[in-house]
Amino acid sequence: MTIGPIGSSKVSLTRRMARSGLALEFRDFGLDVIAKARICLLDFLSCAFEAGDHPWSRQAIAITQPGGSATIIGTSRLSSPADAAFANAVMGHGLVREDMHAASIAHHGVVIWPTLLALSEQVPMHGTRLLAAAIIGYETGARIGRALLTSELARLYRPTGLVAPLGAALAGSYALRLSEDAATSAVAIAANTSSGLNEWPHAGGSDMYFHPGFAASNAIKAVGLAAAGAFGSETILEGEAGLFAAYRRQAAPDAITLFSDGESEIMAVYNKPVPACNFAQTSAQAALRISHELTDAGEIDRIIIRAPEAAVRYPGCDAKGPYRNALQAKMSIPFSVAVTLARGEIREENYARLDDAAILRLVSVTELEADAGFTAAFPGKQGAEVSVHLRDGRMLRHSLADVIAASPADIRTRFRAAAGRIIGGERAYLLEQLIDGCEQLGDARIIAAQCRLDTSERALRSAS
Repeated sequence: MTIGPIGSSKVSLTRRMARSGLALEFRDFGLDVIAKARICLLDFLSCAFEAGDHPWSRQAIAITQPGGSATIIGTSRLSSPADAAFANAVMGHGLVREDMHAASIAHHGVVIWPTLLALSEQVPMHGTRLLAAAIIGYETGARIGRALLTSELARLYRPTGLVAPLGAALAGSYALRLSEDAATSAVAIAANTSSGLNEWPHAGGSDMYFHPGFAASNAIKAVGLAAAGAFGSETILEGEAGLFAAYRRQAAPDAITLFSDGESEIMAVYNKPVPACNFAQTSAQAALRISHELTDAGEIDRIIIRAPEAAVRYPGCDAKGPYRNALQAKMSIPFSVAVTLARGEIREENYARLDDAAILRLVSVTELEADAGFTAAFPGKQGAEVSVHLRDGRMLRHSLADVIAASPADIRTRFRAAAGRIIGGERAYLLEQLIDGCEQLGDARIIAAQCRLDTSERALRSAS
């Protein structure tokens, strides 16, 4: 077995991660970790169902090739695994409400779940295999992201596009029971596809929505190539032209250990309560509390928002307009705070009207500042403070030490609503039951199949 570059006895970082990931069994994970994986799957599907009619979703579906056996969520269309994963990832990202891992500044779920769902329809896969693969995928992408990403790097490159393909590739390798050599090559090949530029917040483009689509599609191809015998550069992380040298311009760490100290990175993932940028979440929640004390948003003279430096510096988060599209508004912390103060609620419809003069006035009188305390606590906590100065001299202030994540009950409620609108309430209920009982599924492909418009209840019963 090759264990490192020619002439070296050192085991590569990629191989070490592949070796440790493939050695795991479902029983190695705690009940809390398994429950988190299930809720993340429900959350992903909720977003995909709800965003299915958005322009970027329709565009992604339109370029998929018909035929094949992989489901495109919320449609009757079947396509190749790579094409289905692409479209499903774009839909899962379409609301900007996908799950978030703050330390890697990345959205792993919108790449991992489309990859695994597509693969589950190609090869029989037990439900326990599906869940374990996902947990390993989150772990891999998050651990690499923790080591690789900085706020400076994230201003230029999309973190999800850089590290999520690698996590999804190891997840797919585990799901398909590839050998250590093949899994190592799959991750290495996937690293060659790391991509995604952060120019879209400045230019008003919709590029962002497609980043996880490329990542999931490329992960499928990397796994397929490795399974077919392709040989990847296993020093792709630490090599002189590897991922760390290319993007961080620093040497890779000596080790990137999966499940270090028994901790699972998926437990550090939080599910967004707000359909907006990760960094706008806490500020919007603080603004919501202030809105309950406001009689009239017209009384506001000045707004000051304090947040971690990473939030202030992330592309588009400090944008004060003009906003060409809803995505720019969703990225903007000042807009999210202003619209929440004006409307007294947080919902998708907040980003439908970008020309509201009252809201734009509030944006214009908003200041966004980096706070030393919040910066020191990040990424362990993502705090924010909003201070509203009124024309009569009063000030309203609310501070949150950390974002308040959507609860499992919140996620189930919005899943039922979104899935029910597309596949009907009864089938949405059955899909939720399948995911809750995933460990008992002998063939996990029924989860993806139940997301199709043409899946029959008889097919569901016969496979369960």
